[in-house]
Amino acid sequence: MKNFSTGVARSLAIRAAAAALFVSSAAGSAQAATNCAFRPNAPDQHVVVKGDTLWDISGAFLEHPWCWPQVWGMNRDEIRNPHWIYPGQVVYFDRARGRLTLNKPGSDTDAGQPPLVRLSPQLRTENLGQDNAVPAIPAGAIEPFLTQPLVVEAQALANAARIVAAQEDRLYLGEGDRVYVRGALDGATSFQVFRPGKELVDPESGKVVAHEAAYVGTARLVKEAGPGTDVHTFAVTRSVKEMGVGDRLLPTPPTPVRNYVPHAPARPVAARVMALASESNYASQNQVVTVNRGTFDGLDVGAVLQLYHLGQTVTDPESKGFLGFGKAKLRLPDEQYGDLFIFRVFDHVSYGLVMQVTQPVQVGDVARSPE
Repeated sequence: MKNFSTGVARSLAIRAAAAALFVSSAAGSAQAATNCAFRPNAPDQHVVVKGDTLWDISGAFLEHPWCWPQVWGMNRDEIRNPHWIYPGQVVYFDRARGRLTLNKPGSDTDAGQPPLVRLSPQLRTENLGQDNAVPAIPAGAIEPFLTQPLVVEAQALANAARIVAAQEDRLYLGEGDRVYVRGALDGATSFQVFRPGKELVDPESGKVVAHEAAYVGTARLVKEAGPGTDVHTFAVTRSVKEMGVGDRLLPTPPTPVRNYVPHAPARPVAARVMALASESNYASQNQVVTVNRGTFDGLDVGAVLQLYHLGQTVTDPESKGFLGFGKAKLRLPDEQYGDLFIFRVFDHVSYGLVMQVTQPVQVGDVARSPE
């Protein structure tokens, strides 16, 4: 475990590691949440190893790993004040008290403890030396989706500045080349460059709510448009694909603080899968999908939705109809097959990481608040 950059931070980390992970008593409020029960075959302990995630560890003890904040007694203030779990530590299941702890049940360190310190195990990327801490979810699977515009909402696309010409009329551009851009910059100087792609259509409304976007690189403002000119001068600072006239620019977003604490949405949400990040027709475990709901619909970072295959409509086998026509139809229930962890949210669309699926995810599948 690496040292924290300050003695105070180090002291806090040591105290956090020595403290218990609060779950709840058998009569506590967490038990009232039926989705947050312990597994009947929960182990007595789990040794944390490199590659573990908090989702994995919680899944060893809980029926539904996503509800660990509820059974660990977290609140919004604690979500913003994370503590860490590291490889080599042991998480114990204290069955007598109905909780998890980093101290062996019945040991001297566990006896006569002061009121439990409620920890907030999660992933937050800051330079505090917690590089070895166990992440909440597989971080590598979502990194490109945190900083690159792979989905652009319709309004943002309409307002985006665009490359209208290149130095020496070059068809394709690379690092160091000058480009000329038309459009509002809104005070920004550093931009990401992307190429609009396929329209993303809401499966329910039929409206275009966003566009897929191919990230092609970055550009830096050299000189704003002055009197007598219509365009801004930019320099290409990074090129991962060929950049050209017609590509669009969006201001580089700030580095996100990755606080991933799973929770049910604040209000009921019923979404549909609009697009898959993979090039196939299906998405599987630890792959990213886009859904047609965002902040305006009650989603935020860390919200968990349950995935369902849309129930089919079949003909009632006992329905007679008239001359074989007009037979009664039966709507089959939606079949739940996995979870979706929302990690980046826009106004009307969101990215979600596929978790614990028993069947592949398809465009059109239902994603709604846990029951």
